Amino acid sequence: MRHILHNTDGSEPKLAHDGDTYFDHKAKGNGFGFGFGFGLVYPDSIARTLSARYYKDGSEILVWQGEGKNPRRLTPRECARLMGCPDDFRIPVSDTRAYRLFADAAMPPMMAAIAKLVCQPNKPSATVIASSAALPAGLIVTSKNWTREQVLIALNLYCQLPFGKLHKGNPLIIETAKLIGRTPSSLAMKLTNLASLDPAIIETGRKGLPGSSSLDKEIWQEFQANPDAVGYESQLLMDALAKTDRIIEPLSSEAEPDDVLPSFFAENTTARVQIRVRQSFFRKTILSSYEGRCCMTGLADPRLLVASHIVPWAKDEKNRLNPANGLCLSSLHDKAFDRGLLTVTPDFVIKVSPQLNTLGDNPFTKDYLIGLEGRKIALPKKFWPLREFLDYHHDELFLR
Repeated sequence: MRHILHNTDGSEPKLAHDGDTYFDHKAKGNGFGFGFGFGLVYPDSIARTLSARYYKDGSEILVWQGEGKNPRRLTPRECARLMGCPDDFRIPVSDTRAYRLFADAAMPPMMAAIAKLVCQPNKPSATVIASSAALPAGLIVTSKNWTREQVLIALNLYCQLPFGKLHKGNPLIIETAKLIGRTPSSLAMKLTNLASLDPAIIETGRKGLPGSSSLDKEIWQEFQANPDAVGYESQLLMDALAKTDRIIEPLSSEAEPDDVLPSFFAENTTARVQIRVRQSFFRKTILSSYEGRCCMTGLADPRLLVASHIVPWAKDEKNRLNPANGLCLSSLHDKAFDRGLLTVTPDFVIKVSPQLNTLGDNPFTKDYLIGLEGRKIALPKKFWPLREFLDYHHDELFLR
């Protein structure tokens, strides 16, 4: 309070636009508010909020003036100071009107701070929230029951994030949870519910969190039956969400550089966008499952890694986005695998085509291709390759 009260030691500045109008404002009403109660304040007190009825008797904020003296209400100038107005702010209305206006006013310091945040074209805030109306229906629902759209977002996160990062402290989980109206703990729990449905998790002795809902199981089974449609739908939802918040932009399909995705032909812009979204989802899922390492060599530079299809993209539209139809390979080994010079047996053993034996005198070929014969690939943490896909590659594409 001492920062807004008039000085009584003669040091109070004389404001020409105030004159002697705003001094000696005694409390009205022969008491403290006719039964409404009162608030007595001292120089070291913190003021209560100005109310719209303050003009009546000032009972909410009465200034103590010393023993034996009646307390007084704030002057309009003190109210102006309380609301953050500088002393050069003119008060051209009556006392009654001034009290009412200050009680309803927004504080200038607060408005100035908001304006500074809004008007920073060269320094945008880390998080830019778009209108929730732009997001698909069902994505932001705060009821106890999860919606299909929210579970699809969780499925997308499960596909994109390494198994060891499916926890409530992950910034991507924290921000995504906030955007869909869930807590980080509940979203992390949903991810571990989905993990409990993944055979790659169960068969290695790891455990997800039991208690997955019927909707979790329904969407997981739908993803297994039609991974291309469900994976694409989940990525479209994530892309929509990522457009509202820069923190989760790494989860967007647009975050993948063009040069790491396979080249393709599309008849029109719509088809090109759809293919790019699908390829991005598949790449993110495969690299996440193999923890960003080539399953044959251990190479861990994402710039040199390819999400390789076991059954080629053109041969099986239904399983184009199926994580169980993918291997994480270096660019060299992806090309060799694609051309049938390498294959992986259903028991995850690498076989080298006899056609490479003619290059056996080349040290590079011997070390990085022929030398792989009989080795086992490093299995992914999620989404093990399906036997039927490996069988197809071994039987139909491998060069004997």
